[in-house]
Amino acid sequence: MAPPKRTFSTWIPRYLSNIQTKNYAENTIEAYGRILKLYAKYETCLKEAEGVPPESTKTIDNFGMGAEIDTDAYEISDFFTLIRNERHLSPASLHQYNSALSSFYKYLINQDVTDINPMNKVDRPKIKDRELKYLRHKEVMNFIESLENPRDALLIRTIYATGMRVSEVCGLLTEHIDFEEGTIRVRGKGGKIRTVFCDAETLNQIQEHMNNKKNGPVFEGRNGNPISPRTVQHIFNLYAPPGITPHKIRHSYATELYKRSHNLRIVQENLGHNSIQTTEIYIHTDLDERKKAYQDYFPLATEK
Repeated sequence: MAPPKRTFSTWIPRYLSNIQTKNYAENTIEAYGRILKLYAKYETCLKEAEGVPPESTKTIDNFGMGAEIDTDAYEISDFFTLIRNERHLSPASLHQYNSALSSFYKYLINQDVTDINPMNKVDRPKIKDRELKYLRHKEVMNFIESLENPRDALLIRTIYATGMRVSEVCGLLTEHIDFEEGTIRVRGKGGKIRTVFCDAETLNQIQEHMNNKKNGPVFEGRNGNPISPRTVQHIFNLYAPPGITPHKIRHSYATELYKRSHNLRIVQENLGHNSIQTTEIYIHTDLDERKKAYQDYFPLATEK
């Protein structure tokens, strides 16, 4: 049997099937596929034009994906420059292009298709302000206590108590909660199941809110259906402090847990992140803690 061709058209579908079996989120699979197919067309155009880069992505629309997977950091960097300038992408958006190609070439190396990962020499886009704004514990509690609607207050308290994503808390069912053990079974991105912990007071409030209901959504919207993420976002738009979103409450959870435990792995597992690098962007040392360490240990600060 002849070995498979070393072309993008051969290996992109295989790669996408591979990440599908690993329960990547559907949105991620779709985005990675779109990015890789665009780059494959870019490479095919580049090879047929004897190395002359296209002026726009419209130029490459009619090209196929028959180019071989061999490329280098210069060609990828030129592709990123074209995309960034044409589509006015932010560094955060361009980061997804970087991730897609990095993941693809790691897969090819694992499959012994190539032994070189060109992404190792491509600079990652620098994302400014990665230290997201968040609320401290007391500020979160003040926000929750300011809400007049008990359901809304409990929903936000549940996000903070567990670190669940908005989609996860919207899909929370009563039967997912073990009130005796103080745990909740969460179906996260890509259908991945994890267990999170919840404090006794929040669980007591959930039981009172459910009013002896044994199954179904914990947080209902219209007609008994689960509350929608859009409704949750609307609640935040109306009542949250400026700049605070459901994701920022999840960030507050991660920050408070790490500040007290100093265990990044625990935070990673509770948040449901596949990679600990994803968790690291949530973690920063508390300013008061840094100030105390400086005053207690730095020589100039400790001199009398």
